[in-house]
Amino acid sequence: MSGGSRFVDALVELVRARHPLLLVETHEEERVLTAVQAIVSDEAALKRRRSLAVYTLSKGLHSPGTQGRKQEPVEALAAIAKVEEPTVFVFFDLHHSLGAGGRPAEPAVVRALLDAALAFKSGAVPHTLVLVAPALTLPIDLEKVVTVVDLPLPDATEIAAVLDEIVAANAQYISVNLSQEERQRLVQAALGLTRWEAENAFARAIAADGVLDASDISLVQDEKRQTIRKSGLLEYIPSTSSIDDVGGLENLKRWLGKRNNAWLADAVDWSVPPPKGILITGIPGCGKSLTAKCVSTLWGLPLLRMDIGKVFSGLVGSSEQNMRGALKLAEAVSPSILWIDEIEKGFGSSGGGDSGTSSRVFGTFLTWMQEKSSAVFVIATANKIDALPPEFLRKRRFDEIFFVDLPTAAERRPIWELHLSRRLKPGSRSAGAVRVDDSLLDDLVGISEGFSGAEIEQAVISACFDAFAEQRALLAEDLRRAVDNTVPLSITQAEQITQIRRWADTRAVAATATDDRDDYAATPSAAGDSDPDVASWRGGRTIDF
Repeated sequence: MSGGSRFVDALVELVRARHPLLLVETHEEERVLTAVQAIVSDEAALKRRRSLAVYTLSKGLHSPGTQGRKQEPVEALAAIAKVEEPTVFVFFDLHHSLGAGGRPAEPAVVRALLDAALAFKSGAVPHTLVLVAPALTLPIDLEKVVTVVDLPLPDATEIAAVLDEIVAANAQYISVNLSQEERQRLVQAALGLTRWEAENAFARAIAADGVLDASDISLVQDEKRQTIRKSGLLEYIPSTSSIDDVGGLENLKRWLGKRNNAWLADAVDWSVPPPKGILITGIPGCGKSLTAKCVSTLWGLPLLRMDIGKVFSGLVGSSEQNMRGALKLAEAVSPSILWIDEIEKGFGSSGGGDSGTSSRVFGTFLTWMQEKSSAVFVIATANKIDALPPEFLRKRRFDEIFFVDLPTAAERRPIWELHLSRRLKPGSRSAGAVRVDDSLLDDLVGISEGFSGAEIEQAVISACFDAFAEQRALLAEDLRRAVDNTVPLSITQAEQITQIRRWADTRAVAATATDDRDDYAATPSAAGDSDPDVASWRGGRTIDF
């Protein structure tokens, strides 16, 4: 059953049960009106005939397709109570009078709604009032009176119907060159769009060259990026990095590789559920965020980044609504990847002072993670794992918690190779003088013990600047000097690194494969070689995937 069908069924039940006030939070006014028109014309479903009346600020109370007169909300609400024929009233624009956008609700409108609800509930004539608003935090007076009805975004079946309608309407002007698989991918690319937006996306794809083919999938995805950007809560991150761009972390890579395609229908035959997500913690600059970006390319799924700071706002009640909206959008475009960077800054146990808003938003997110059935894979990264509430870390929230440590010698080598190959491309003026061979790599790996991946990258960039300043090719000595001039985090934050390692030793799985863990960088200024925690360091629980 499609989301639209479930919405219609819910409306039928509520209208028959004589619920006086319904609220549908959506931007898709046309879909709501079409659904209501369908049910009022179906006497068998409602057991009796009902009429339909619509209210807008511009036309007042009117029948669909007719021109009414401008009418204030209170006047229109008073008028509907006097209607003697069973009617479903659909009111648009009333959210402007009920506190939308942080404005105070108009008491006269709130009272008129309460009066209408009481009249509908106790009256002999069965009326129903449907409020339609893009977003609305109900005034407390209406919370127990209004029934909220969810209208999901169009699912694959509805999007496919939109595509068929567009193709049929333009059949004589366009050519369609889509295989069945490509058609499914095109429909999937439009998931998360409203019906209006999907129509615009398909129309744009057709208008570009008069041909509908696989190349139009990217155009539809561009429309989705705009939609996500307009929401202001999620950011669509384009897939530009490969998992090969991550040096080391072979254990984490294998875990991710085994779960590729787990959201496809074939996985059901193996009784495999879609993976829930992972929490990646560890030392700053060691590839946590880069890994999150690369998973999108590895799995071929859209990557959505949630900025927790944007979820919270100064309007009472809007933070919880923002979180629900962001999660709903992530589900609408599923299968997808939801990335929350430095999650401890948004959900850390830093205290209150916000009248419980943080706790409520956090509770909403936890409940969603626990109970979600949609294929939304959550990747959360954290630098200070001990700042997160303990309930966030228990099983069933995340499939696994991975710890990313400073790169070992085996991991530093591919990191050096990666960044040197990027800067010393053929034709580059910095290339030519330095020969990247085993001897140079062995030297760089040895002198960069305790460096993070980000610090190695910055050392290469710093050496390139030295060459640029003197308008010459890069020299091996430039690289050695850049390393010598860098004071890594393993020294400046030695105590913190030791503390993180102690926490992860039994609580997290090492992202680095067992064979590569023989020479983790020590933190001598934190504890010294005599410290048993440093001497016995294993890099997290020893599990290889």
